[in-house]
Amino acid sequence: MLLVYFFAFAVNAAQKNISLYNAPKYSDTFSHFEYVNPDAPKGGKIVMPEYGGFDNFNPFIFKGSASGTVAGLIWDSLGFSPADDIATVYPLIAKEFEYEKDYVGFILDERAKFADGSKIVADDVIYSFNALTQQGAPIYKVYYSDVERVEKLSDTHVRFYFKQGSNNKELPLILSQLKIFSKKYWQDKDFSKPSLDIPLGNGPYKIKKFEAGKYIVLERDKNYWAVNLPSRKGYFNFDEIRIDYYQDTTVTLQALFAGNIDVREEYIAKIWATGYDNEQVKNRTVIKQAFENNEPAVLQHFAFNLRKDKFKDKRVRRAIDLAFNFEWANNKLFYNQYKRLNSYFTNSGMEAYGLPQGLELDILTKYKDQLDESVFTQEFLLADNSSAPKLRENLRQAVNLLQEAGFDFVDGKMTNLKTGEPLKFEILSNSANGATFTRVMLPFIANLKKIGIEASFRTIEVNIFKNRMDNFDFDVAIMSYRMSQMPGNELKEMFGSNSADVKGSYNIMGIKNEVVDKLIEKVVSAQTKVEYEAYVKALDRVLLSQYYLIFQWYSGVNRVGYRNKFGLPDTKLKIGYQPFLWWDKSLEVKN
Repeated sequence: MLLVYFFAFAVNAAQKNISLYNAPKYSDTFSHFEYVNPDAPKGGKIVMPEYGGFDNFNPFIFKGSASGTVAGLIWDSLGFSPADDIATVYPLIAKEFEYEKDYVGFILDERAKFADGSKIVADDVIYSFNALTQQGAPIYKVYYSDVERVEKLSDTHVRFYFKQGSNNKELPLILSQLKIFSKKYWQDKDFSKPSLDIPLGNGPYKIKKFEAGKYIVLERDKNYWAVNLPSRKGYFNFDEIRIDYYQDTTVTLQALFAGNIDVREEYIAKIWATGYDNEQVKNRTVIKQAFENNEPAVLQHFAFNLRKDKFKDKRVRRAIDLAFNFEWANNKLFYNQYKRLNSYFTNSGMEAYGLPQGLELDILTKYKDQLDESVFTQEFLLADNSSAPKLRENLRQAVNLLQEAGFDFVDGKMTNLKTGEPLKFEILSNSANGATFTRVMLPFIANLKKIGIEASFRTIEVNIFKNRMDNFDFDVAIMSYRMSQMPGNELKEMFGSNSADVKGSYNIMGIKNEVVDKLIEKVVSAQTKVEYEAYVKALDRVLLSQYYLIFQWYSGVNRVGYRNKFGLPDTKLKIGYQPFLWWDKSLEVKN
């Protein structure tokens, strides 16, 4: 997902940054970000894994499967927000920014150019915006929906005018994240169609060679115009980046120890606890390291398809939720490495805890007639299945909920008494993490069986899984969304009614809730930080009350294994796993 943030502007024309709620960390004359090594040597290579496959090089469209990693390496955006100051945009393709009540402007760096040497001009910015909103994935039309028009003032000056009364406070920042494509390159091509033609980029790397679905090799552009820009110093140090594709995350552990890849992020708690106990780790040929991050928890969950009649009653969804035993999985399978998610915005500081109070209560009271009474009277609490008696009680409660919803046991099966259909469903996962979830699913399925529900678990190839999700062809699916630190416009795409029936949207569950829609609009248009946080909490509370999903788990660190051939920046900042700040330490100059 694109990152979006709340901010209150205090910006005049021709600023060197777009300042958000707090003052920018770096001055107009900064030379590099604090967490990088500005003197990192250039050279060497790194081999990294990705999962699934690819059939095109354009991740911005609905069709096909493309690498998001590659997109971030071959295309730059107008501005850049660093890991230690996410609330500020600093120059990249745009050297200066301007902001007024009804528009945001970008003044392009005259040095900015594409990989073929052609200059980046206002026409390219306008083309990029139009391509994304008219031919790109559905999310972009939602993201930029409050833009009234785009105007070229000169070859290096472009303005985006806002719709009257939009009150979209984050829109200037969202626009600063716009990736810029070459209008000339795309003029005789169809942006909306998947293609394996190597595209013309403007970023630090170019695609050197590839084999569809198997690997991509990128080479550092030695003529990259922004290499010495303060927002790029210390980044992108490898001459070559190779991305090899795998279908299973567990296979890449052996690939790491065999030297076939150089680094991998670990997603399986058991492997992190036991899989690195060998001589290579002991003698530090391979380094095992947990990188702390300051990011909101990934929203990893079982997503109900609300388009299915069987899941339309919230009591059914809640009953299924009660059968999931996270405590058992964490203790028996995860070596107690995880915490359970308890909010759509876990670890953001904007979770809805306790009962609504203060401004949040005032907000929710306006919609009292449209909300369940429980929103005001019952704290949202996850089921505690940490002991056999507690599990039995929760399963009894689940049966009661199902009976209230019109189900009951018929020949041992929980059956809809009106239709005569037993309650059964399939849980889908992609093959990249299917092996991991098999161990989790067996007791979940067994618990559901105890209350007469027939559930099955199936893993399918990554690209097929994506196609199924794009077309909402599933009962329950294992999904994960990377949440922004300050959520905003993307919420319309994830949870808004208008995106529920748009194929390829992020509203996989099919949420259609009038109060949710209204609260999202209030989040986007909030005028103060206090108001903004109250609206996010109110939104969280309404979503929680409907049991649209079953929360899974999260970790506050990135667990990484890598071969001991890299230099890493010396920083105590919690920036997480950022391999494009690393370098080949054999190239270091020895004193």
